[in-house]
Amino acid sequence: MSARTLNLTDAVYDYLLTHSLREPPELEALRMQTRQLPQGGMQISPEQGQFMALLVRLMGARRCLEVGTFTGYSSTAVALALPDSGHVTCLDVSEEYTRHAREVWSKVGVEDKITLHLAPARETLGKLLADGEGGRFDFAFIDADKANYIHYYEAVLELLRPGGLVAVDNTLWNGAVADATNNEADTVAIRAFNERVHRDERVDLSLLPIGDGLTLARKR
Repeated sequence: MSARTLNLTDAVYDYLLTHSLREPPELEALRMQTRQLPQGGMQISPEQGQFMALLVRLMGARRCLEVGTFTGYSSTAVALALPDSGHVTCLDVSEEYTRHAREVWSKVGVEDKITLHLAPARETLGKLLADGEGGRFDFAFIDADKANYIHYYEAVLELLRPGGLVAVDNTLWNGAVADATNNEADTVAIRAFNERVHRDERVDLSLLPIGDGLTLARKR
């Protein structure tokens, strides 16, 4: 029994991966490749990808949305968990990084399940709403620039159906959110987001210590 979350030492983390992770070789290769990139630290952890895939399966999700695709690890994990009729709408601004995503989508055979929009996410989210997509998505993942987290969240909440789930990455920000002396722009933005969602009665909420902090908000 424990009254708080277990301290995840390196040894325990290795045990977790060894006894839980079921990572396709293509995703493992992508993860290793991404590590070598200048912004490789933006990659989500493999156990987080597997956890989100499990959530998608549990929900019976068919329509998913991703704000911030990077090299494609999370979108691939989610797409693989969807039925043949499922679809992921991906939003990003980088042709360079999403080139890796397109390659892995093709390798694992999910390219027909994914649509990538290369444009500022606020612009694409606004277009989706204008096109009548409100309330039509089952699951969303936000992992993009922190300054716009609140804007992304509000738009995504409109796009989700009642009972839909949004997962938001980096909400513990390597512990910086709890450091009162850290007032860097991204830290302040994440704190503001966390406070906003904590007060939001439109959702059921849980902030989990997975990866760099993963907030789950279910639309009521």
